[in-house]
Amino acid sequence: MSSDMLNKIPVLNSIYRLQWEPAQQGYVLLYPEGMVQLNGPASEILRRVDGERSVTQIVDDLQLSFPDAEGLIEDVEAFLVEAHEQNWISL
Repeated sequence: MSSDMLNKIPVLNSIYRLQWEPAQQGYVLLYPEGMVQLNGPASEILRRVDGERSVTQIVDDLQLSFPDAEGLIEDVEAFLVEAHEQNWISL
């Protein structure tokens, strides 16, 4: 991951709201036209996107929560790039 990316602070775009949805048994991104159902890893990453933590801090927190996970840095970067392309977050 580039050091430039590690220092960025992702922010959830204001039209989206991250929420636990019991009917879906998972987290979803709600927006005026609908909803995006998230898988477990995407949910864990987006739950940490608070507009205050840098990508480094998000990765560090994930490593504490999932000490046996490998490749977290690359996975987080790939997801955040995709989330940015989907306009879910700004970097």
